[in-house]
Amino acid sequence: MLKKYEQMAQRVNLTNIFMAKSVIKRYLNRTSLTHYSELSRLLGCEAFVKHENHNPTGSFKIRGALNFFHHLSQAELEAGVLVATRGNHGLAMAWAGQWFCVPCTVVVPENNNPEINRIIESYGAEVIVHGADFYDAQSYCEELVDSAGYYYVQQGNEPEILNGHATMAVEILEDLPEADVIICPIGGGAGCASILKTARAFRPDIEIIGVEPQSAPSFYSSWKKGEIVVLDEAHTIADGLAARSVFHLPYVILRDAINDVVLLTEEEIFEGIRMALSATHNLAEAAGAVSLMAAYKIRDRLAGKKVVMIMSGGNLNIETLKMAIDR
Repeated sequence: MLKKYEQMAQRVNLTNIFMAKSVIKRYLNRTSLTHYSELSRLLGCEAFVKHENHNPTGSFKIRGALNFFHHLSQAELEAGVLVATRGNHGLAMAWAGQWFCVPCTVVVPENNNPEINRIIESYGAEVIVHGADFYDAQSYCEELVDSAGYYYVQQGNEPEILNGHATMAVEILEDLPEADVIICPIGGGAGCASILKTARAFRPDIEIIGVEPQSAPSFYSSWKKGEIVVLDEAHTIADGLAARSVFHLPYVILRDAINDVVLLTEEEIFEGIRMALSATHNLAEAAGAVSLMAAYKIRDRLAGKKVVMIMSGGNLNIETLKMAIDR
């Protein structure tokens, strides 16, 4: 089964990534790569943050969504798309769908952030609430495809989404070609896989380090076992990383190439939110702040290096912010 995804991984390449870059620049401004002196002091390295939280919809996923829609056929555009999400993927697909006039249906799990649901609807998408978590929402999408004829977008298994995400790494290496390490959150794995594929094409020696919650180590467990593992549950304050399973395409890209994966406790994730606020003056969502805390956790091995941390998203709700500050 993985053979199919190994072949698909060949479509995530520099030619297609630079084509994606030419598409995305029509809609998005380049995000900043910012050096922070206070963060550098805390980490003992030259610390840079790639601010994907400054994108429209507040995350890196808008890059992949725009490139994906650009490559759909007219028939697929007219049929509409179906996505499962906890937030950022649905926001990105709904926002990008407006530009391409594509009907978008978004399935979210029960108890999803109501503010996220409202914003998705404000972009013109239909929201369906179903299932206890993201994995259940994905399964329901598969049922809907058979009955309604949508194009179901499995965000981590679409090469053009990964090519879009990969433009992050192009920008990083244009701005800081001498970067030694890139630290990236892993949920379904698409963002980290796309960064790895791109950065290694330019710099085979660059370190790529992933970050996951200790309570939702779907990629880490799969990486250690040598096959994709589906967790029984994935409960974490970092909603964007609450994946019971890594997607197949990112897994085949990452499994033999990633340098390391750092696991964080829930308390460490809260500390990452506080660190982002105090050291960079940014409101990072929990999933977007984990790169900073992971760098702090392994700061001894990063000493003196040029380290880029991906702040993948900024959709932090008030309750989570209060919890982080109160702790």
